[in-house]
Amino acid sequence: MHVASQRYVLTLSCPDAIGIVAAVTAILAKHGASIIDAQHYREPVASVAVLRIVFEAAGAAAIDTQRLEPDLLAAARQFDMKWAINDASRRLRVLVAVSKQGHCLKSLLHRWEVGTLPVEIVGVVSNHETQRRLVEWHGLPFHHLPIQPGRKQEQEDRLLALFSHLRGELLVLARYMQILSEPACRQLAGCAINIHHSFLPSFKGAQPYSQAHARGVKLIGATAHYVNGDLDEGPIIEQAVERVDHSMSVQQLTALGNEIESVVLNRAIQWHAEHRVFEFGSRTVVLK
Repeated sequence: MHVASQRYVLTLSCPDAIGIVAAVTAILAKHGASIIDAQHYREPVASVAVLRIVFEAAGAAAIDTQRLEPDLLAAARQFDMKWAINDASRRLRVLVAVSKQGHCLKSLLHRWEVGTLPVEIVGVVSNHETQRRLVEWHGLPFHHLPIQPGRKQEQEDRLLALFSHLRGELLVLARYMQILSEPACRQLAGCAINIHHSFLPSFKGAQPYSQAHARGVKLIGATAHYVNGDLDEGPIIEQAVERVDHSMSVQQLTALGNEIESVVLNRAIQWHAEHRVFEFGSRTVVLK
C-alpha cells in the first residue's frame, strides 16, 4: 500500500537577482526533495522575487527539514532572503470575530466543518450574543465580550488576550463591526483579515446597500484585506464584483452582497492559510 509522503511549503522573498530559483531548487535536490508545485514571480513595484514551492521526499525516506536550514541560511545571506518552511498538512489556528450579522460566519463554519477550508477554528468572539446558538451548535466555544460605554479599550484588550490564550495565528473579522485601535493593528500585523463591501469610501456607515440602491449603482462587490492602521485600506488579498441593475430591490442587493462577501472572505483565508500571500507595503502578491 502506498503511503503519502509528508508535504511541506517553502516560501521566500528577496531582492530580485539571477540564480535564486536555481540555488533553492539545488538545495532541495541535495536533500532528496521532490518538487510537487512551484510558483515564482518578480514583483515589479518593489523589484522583489517571491517563490512558493511545495515539496516532499523523493523516495521512501522522510525529509528532515532541519537539515535544510544551514543551506537555506547560506542562500539567505547570499540573496538577502526571507524564508519559511511550513508543514502543508498543518491547519492554521483561527479565531473568528463577529458582531450581529452572521452570513460570513455561517459560510466559514460550513467550509470548516466539511473540511474544505484548511484551518482549525478555535473559537468565535463577539460583542453581541446574536450568534451564540449557531456557534455552539457547531461545537465551538463562543466568547461574549460586550462593550461597555467608555470601556471599549478594555474589551479590545480582552479580545487580544483571548487570541493569545488560544494560540491564535489568524484573527478573522467576519463582519465584526468594531474598529481596532492602532496598537492592536500593529500587534496583529499580517495575521488579521477583514471583509467589507467594496462601496467604500462612497457608502460608509450604516446600511451601505440601501445607500447604494438609492444611488442606482451598477456594480456591487466585496474586498478582503489585511488589517492595518488605515481603516479598511489594508493590503488587499481578494476582491469580487457582480453586475446589478435598477430592477433589484435593497433586499436583493443585500442578499447578493452578503454572498459575495462570504466567497471573498473564504478565498482570502484559504490563500493565507496555504501560504500563498506575500505582502509588500500596501500591495500583496497571491500565488494561486
